[in-house]
Amino acid sequence: MKHSRLLKSVALVLLGVLFAGHALAAPSIAPEESALRQKFIRTLLSTGAQQQALLGELADSGSKLVRDLLTSWTRGEIYLYQDPVTSTTVPLLLEDQQDANGKARGIRIDNGLYLTDASGKELRFTSDDLNTADTDMRLRSTIQQAFDMLSLADPDVDARQNAVIKLGYSQKLQYLPILQARLTKETNAGVKRALYEGIALLQLSTSDSSVRIGATQKLANLGSIGSLDTLRQLAANKTTDPAVARAATNAVEAIERHITWVNFFGTLFHSLSLGSILLVVALGLAITFGLMGIINMAHGEMIAVGAYTTYLVENIFGDGITLSPFGYSFTLPGLHASGWFYQSYFIFAIPLSFLTAALTGLALERSVIRFLYRRPLESLLATWGVSLILQQLFRRIFGANNVQVNSPTWLLGHFAVNDILFGYNRIFVIVFAVVIVFGTWLLLTKTPLGLFIRAVMQNRDMAACMGVRTNRVNMLTFAFGSGLAGLAGAFLSQIGNVGPSLGQSYIVDSFMTVVVGGVGNLAGTVYSALGIGTADETLQQLLGSPVMGKIIVLCAIILFLQWKPGGLFAARSRNLDN
Repeated sequence: MKHSRLLKSVALVLLGVLFAGHALAAPSIAPEESALRQKFIRTLLSTGAQQQALLGELADSGSKLVRDLLTSWTRGEIYLYQDPVTSTTVPLLLEDQQDANGKARGIRIDNGLYLTDASGKELRFTSDDLNTADTDMRLRSTIQQAFDMLSLADPDVDARQNAVIKLGYSQKLQYLPILQARLTKETNAGVKRALYEGIALLQLSTSDSSVRIGATQKLANLGSIGSLDTLRQLAANKTTDPAVARAATNAVEAIERHITWVNFFGTLFHSLSLGSILLVVALGLAITFGLMGIINMAHGEMIAVGAYTTYLVENIFGDGITLSPFGYSFTLPGLHASGWFYQSYFIFAIPLSFLTAALTGLALERSVIRFLYRRPLESLLATWGVSLILQQLFRRIFGANNVQVNSPTWLLGHFAVNDILFGYNRIFVIVFAVVIVFGTWLLLTKTPLGLFIRAVMQNRDMAACMGVRTNRVNMLTFAFGSGLAGLAGAFLSQIGNVGPSLGQSYIVDSFMTVVVGGVGNLAGTVYSALGIGTADETLQQLLGSPVMGKIIVLCAIILFLQWKPGGLFAARSRNLDN
C-alpha cells in the first residue's frame, strides 16, 4: 500500500511537471491579442448585421493580426472543426508542413496552439476533412471595406495617409461615411488634412448641388493640387449644374494661384540649398585664391578627395572594400556595423574628409605651391597638371566609373509645409554651410593664426620682418582651404554620385563666385554664392533649360565685372603687389 501511494505521488508530480513545462512552452498571448482573436471568432460564426458590426470593430483596431486573419478568411484557409466532446465549433488554420499522409496539424485561432484531442494528442487533417468558413459576394465586399478601414487605423502615419488618399480618389460614395467616421478619431494633423481632402473629393460625386459647392470651396481652401484635374472635368462637363461649375472654376483658379506660390517658395528653397552647396565649394577657394593669390586648378580634386573619403568610410563601416591600385590588390576590412552605428558613418566621415583633403593640400603646398607664390600664371599651369595627375590616380584606385555613396537614413526623405517639400539633405547642407562660414570667420578674426594669416596676406615681407613664420602660415592656410574643399566633397557625396571628375563640375562656378564677391572677401563670397545659386536655379525653372540658365548667368557675370571689376567688395590696398 505504501509503495502504491508513493508511486501515485511520483506520477502526480511528473504529470504536474509535464503540464507546467507545456504551459511554459506554449506561446504567451497578450490580453489585447486574445481579445481580438475572440472577437474574430464571434465575427466568423455570426451573420447579418451583427457580423458587419463586428467587422467594423475589428477594422478599427488597425491590427496586423486582424489583417492576416481576414486575408486567410477570404482565401478559404480557415476551417471549422466540430469538437465531438463539447459539440462546439473551433475555427482553425492548417499548418503548411504536411506529414507522409498529406495531413497537417491544425492551429487554433482562439489561442494559437495546436489542436489536440482529450488525451492531448495533436490532431492532423487534410483540407477535405474539414468544412471551410465560406464567404459570399456581399461578405467579401464588407471584408474589403474592413481592409480599407484597417489601413485607416494603421499605426504608421504614412500608411494612414496613403489609405485616405486612395479612398478619397476612388470616387466611391460608399467610403464617405468611413472617412467621416475616421475624422473624429484621427489625431495627426497631416492625416486630418488628407481626410478633409478625401471627404471633399467624395462629396463631388453626390447629387446635392449645395454639398458639391461646399466640397469645391473646401478643396480650394486646402489648395488641393491632386484634385485639380477632377475640378477641371467638373467645370467642363456640360451636364454639371451652372452654380457647381462656377464654384469648380473658382476652385481651379484658387488652386493654380496656390501652385504658383508653392513653385515660388520651392524654387527659393532649392536656390538657397544650391547657393549653400556653391558656398561650401567656393569657401576653400576664397582662401587659397582670394587670400593667398594662388590660382589652384586642383581645388576640384580636393573636393573629390573629400568625397572619396566619405565613400571609404561608408564601406569600412559596412563590409569593407577591395582596391586595386597599379595592379596590386588590398582589402580594407569592414566593421560590419548595423543599426544606428552604421547610420552614424557620415558623422565620422565629415572630419575625416576635412583632414584627408587638408593633408593632401599640405603635401601640394610643400611640394609645388611654395615655389610659386606671386607667380599666378605658373601656379595655374602647375596646379592644372596636378589636377590631371590626381584624376588619373582616382581612376587607378577607384575605377573610371562613378561610385555610389548611400546616404544615412536620417538624411533621406523630406517633410512638407503647405505642399512645399523640404529635403533633409538640403537642409543639412544649408545648416552646415552656416556653421562652416561662422567657424571660418572665427578662425580669421578671433585667433592668433587668423591674425598671422591676414598679416601675411596683406604684406608678406612686413609680416616676416615682424617675426611671423610666413612659410608655416602659408602651409596651414593652404591646408585649411583644401580641407574646406574636402568638406564640400563630403556634402556632395550625399547629393549625387562620386567620380574622378566630380570637382571639375564646380571649379568654374567656384572661381566665378570668388571673383564676383570680391577677391579675398569672405562676406562677398557668401553674397555671391547665394546670389548666383538663386539666379541659376530660378532661370532653370523659368526657362526649363539648365544650359540656357547657366549661359544667362555667365553673361550677367561678365557684364557685372565690366561695371565693377573688383567684384561686390573690392579689396583696398596701398600697393599693387597683393
